[in-house]
Amino acid sequence: MAFLDRSQIDRTTDRAPPTPGKEWIVGILLAVLLATLAIRNLVPAEALAAAIVTLLFAVGAAAAAAAWHCRARRFRIMWLDLAGSLTFIGIAISVLIQPDQMVGLLTLSDQPE
Repeated sequence: MAFLDRSQIDRTTDRAPPTPGKEWIVGILLAVLLATLAIRNLVPAEALAAAIVTLLFAVGAAAAAAAWHCRARRFRIMWLDLAGSLTFIGIAISVLIQPDQMVGLLTLSDQPE
């Protein structure tokens, strides 16, 4: 009955301890979502896409800086993956932005257009 012996299949001692990487990524993405919902009330509707892209680039740069300072290889790869995905999403959304929307983000709201 060698096929019932599972000692060769299930080795739990060789596994590395679980890392909190997924929780960090989910927390950061939730923070970006909450910041985006908060920005919705602060900027005009025309400049909302430009504000979201700017936020994505800023969080991506912060994740890249965290990867730069991280010593562990698996955490560095996680932070670089997060930075790259946020930058990619920001570039994909920035294709849809008109140049006058970016100007609307940089000008004050009480100035005439």
